[in-house]
Amino acid sequence: MISQQIESLLQALKASDRHAANDIVDEYASENNYEDALKNLLEPALLLFGEYWMKNPDISLANGYIAGKIAEDVLLKTAEEYNNRKDEKIYKGIAIVGNIEDDYHSLGRRLVSVFLEASGWEVHDLGNDVLPEEFIDCALDKGAKVIGASAMMFVNAKNIKKLRDEIDSRGYKDKLMLAVGGAIFNLRPELVEKVGGDGTAPNAISAVKLFKELSLRSKL
Repeated sequence: MISQQIESLLQALKASDRHAANDIVDEYASENNYEDALKNLLEPALLLFGEYWMKNPDISLANGYIAGKIAEDVLLKTAEEYNNRKDEKIYKGIAIVGNIEDDYHSLGRRLVSVFLEASGWEVHDLGNDVLPEEFIDCALDKGAKVIGASAMMFVNAKNIKKLRDEIDSRGYKDKLMLAVGGAIFNLRPELVEKVGGDGTAPNAISAVKLFKELSLRSKL
């Protein structure tokens, strides 16, 4: 059954049918939940859509844009569902998040902020194009143990190495923990170590667990 739903969602993505795609996901979530819909339905369909796009380079940018909006629809519904779990909202700590220097792909970062806040974190979202010094100064000012830096593409992910170097040069290695995220780290997990990340997560939901683990590892 799930394979048929994935195929139906894939066809809706190809057709840029945002309404149909949401209906498919909503139906699945009504019998399960949006978190399961995200992991078991949307992510496999998006993977197949990405493969389809690679084989059809003439696909329109508008089609890719609508696919992104469909993903955003589902992610925001998942975040709202997650936020309603009142029993999980126990104060966890302080987190600093932002897109690294020259990166402006904000959706993933925004969703991480939503899920962290829903889980009880005090989140300071610095936005896009954040310099290493800004991340660290904010973390020290607010008393955070974890910094989350996001980058979508390889050319921008390399800037996270500057943040790693700045953390180390100020003497905060193993104290200010560095979580890295973005599409490029899912495609090339070896980059986590290359840019000096202390860990990564494949999606916003998993980021909550990662931030908790890194906070516990911090020697601050």
